[in-house]
Amino acid sequence: MGASGIKVDIAYKSLNKKGEELCGDKVEILHTDHSHILILADGMGSGVKANILATMTSKILGTMFLKGISLDRCVETIAETLPVCRVRHVAYATFSILEVTDDGDAYLVEFDNPGCVFIRDGRLMPIPENRRKIAGRLINEYHFHAQKGDAFVLISDGAINAGVGELLNFGWTWDSVADFVKREYARTSTAMHLAAELCQACNDLYQYQPGDDTTVAVMRIGERHQVNLMTGPAERKEDDARMVQDFMADESAVRCVCGGTSAAIVARVLGKPIDVAVDYIDADVPPISFIEGIDLVTEGVVTLNRMLKLLEQYTHDEEIDEKFFMELDEPNGASMLAKILIDHCTDLHLFVGQAVNEAYQNPELPFELGVRKKLVERICEVMEKLGKSAKVSYY
Repeated sequence: MGASGIKVDIAYKSLNKKGEELCGDKVEILHTDHSHILILADGMGSGVKANILATMTSKILGTMFLKGISLDRCVETIAETLPVCRVRHVAYATFSILEVTDDGDAYLVEFDNPGCVFIRDGRLMPIPENRRKIAGRLINEYHFHAQKGDAFVLISDGAINAGVGELLNFGWTWDSVADFVKREYARTSTAMHLAAELCQACNDLYQYQPGDDTTVAVMRIGERHQVNLMTGPAERKEDDARMVQDFMADESAVRCVCGGTSAAIVARVLGKPIDVAVDYIDADVPPISFIEGIDLVTEGVVTLNRMLKLLEQYTHDEEIDEKFFMELDEPNGASMLAKILIDHCTDLHLFVGQAVNEAYQNPELPFELGVRKKLVERICEVMEKLGKSAKVSYY
């Protein structure tokens, strides 16, 4: 994610053409020390052939871009590798490339894909035409500066063909897609949510039988946010206060406490009462509590396990749909914690106590702290998969 105050959130979702096991569109997401690159390639046709063409295009572009090779050379290489179809006189693959650095410098390249939908301050921003020929291909380039709040949506032509001959005579237009993105931008807070909503709308228009491979790739620019999560009592009781002080030190961080014992320690050190939610009705997840100065207080292992399942589901774009986001909005501790980590966290700092909790020890969990330690490791892994940073301080 880089070290600056900018957060780059990238996600995509695809629909395969009906009857095809492979998608003819391919997305590459690449991160360097200082920049973030999103590539969408659309192979001609559908199925295996289109998938291979799109994969080759996106991989070649990604590899060369990472090495700092000029766009001219990248396109020349694509032109040499994937020649123009002799019969139809069209390129074997079209593509869009968007790169944003941690300083906000942005570079958009488009070759025969539908234009990028660019939303700033809730308004649709026009992308100037700056066309030039490279290796006989007409390319549009745009250099600009990205700002916090910007959203960029790259689409394959399946998105603007949705509904052709079925619900709509000529399918969605680009303007229709742009209007939809503008509307959903305000209602969604992550790249994946926006991508899922637009993809779902396309699927609805196709009446769940897509006539073309359809891909939506989204990049959103936001601010960095730290979340501090404390769980488990310190190994030595005399370290409890130090653990709480470290946990509370960053005043800008969102603070979450998971575990009854942990909550009791925090309340004692802060000199604040604990109030348990009385209107809590979820039978599967223990109730949340409230401590002044703490953003979320939940039960420990059961809640963390359920939260982890939601995070893991979120890493699989094929499992993301409206039902998932409805579950994320449920008023239970696991969903609330998952929503904080998905929507509002770029950097997670876990404060983990290593005292043995007798309730979770059994012969199958020898010696190590069993459940809690394993959970912490898996949370860190999945956060990193989501492009977020995670670090642990043990006490």
